[in-house]
Amino acid sequence: MTAPIRFPRFFVTSPAPCPYLPGKSERKVFTELRGQGTDELNEALGRIGFRRSQTVAYRPSCLDCQACVSVRVVAGEFKPSSSQKRALKANSDIEVTECRPWATDEQYELLRKYLAHRHPGGGMAEMEESDFADMVEHTPVSSYVIEYREPGVGSQPGRLIGACLTDIQGDGLSMIYSFYDPDIEDRAGLGNFIILDHIRRAADQGLDYVYLGYWVEGSERMQYKVRYRPLERLNRGGWERMPEAEQKRLITAATRPRNERVAEPLPAKDGSQREYKLAD
Repeated sequence: MTAPIRFPRFFVTSPAPCPYLPGKSERKVFTELRGQGTDELNEALGRIGFRRSQTVAYRPSCLDCQACVSVRVVAGEFKPSSSQKRALKANSDIEVTECRPWATDEQYELLRKYLAHRHPGGGMAEMEESDFADMVEHTPVSSYVIEYREPGVGSQPGRLIGACLTDIQGDGLSMIYSFYDPDIEDRAGLGNFIILDHIRRAADQGLDYVYLGYWVEGSERMQYKVRYRPLERLNRGGWERMPEAEQKRLITAATRPRNERVAEPLPAKDGSQREYKLAD
């Protein structure tokens, strides 16, 4: 006997300060991921721009702004740029392991170091170890943590320098949240390497895409996502490939020296509740 189809119930959050664009407010629509068919529901929602955070799937539903755009890399057609080739070469000795979604002290300490350096004052900066465990382990869908380590000595694993919580979908890999050691000077492009590794993994597994979450034009910390070609974005008519000329222009702007860019202010804090946003 076929199990009955459960149609999800959707809810909308109250407006809160936008963490990406100053002067804007954000609102999200969300639903709970539970019961039979959760993988299928999560995948269907992912194809229309939803992201997963623990047992919730959400997407922006802002009243006066549509700046958040879902993007994905076409894995089978990806061709690395010169800088991406350098990142692959510089990190070719990294030992990569797929692990079950189980949080460790080592992962948490690396996350704290990453957040303190890259996102001080952000929504996740005060995340406690139990919150991190919830983020990793409370998954109702097929997920794993991919660990990136320096070469080990003998039977001893090397030092953890990167990790990514990743969902496995029927058409691709969805990078839920990645973090890495920001202080390793002799490993240029470590964050870039983690994305490149996901693109390779997807292609090797015959999966079409790597989902990168939301790209926000005008938010400096989101511009790294335009560097992966070909890139598709979701609009009202469905997924479309970003025109080559437009992507080239965006890549040029994203790779401009930092002192020539407009500084992005830190996001405003909303003390009404503790929320760890994984949209990027």
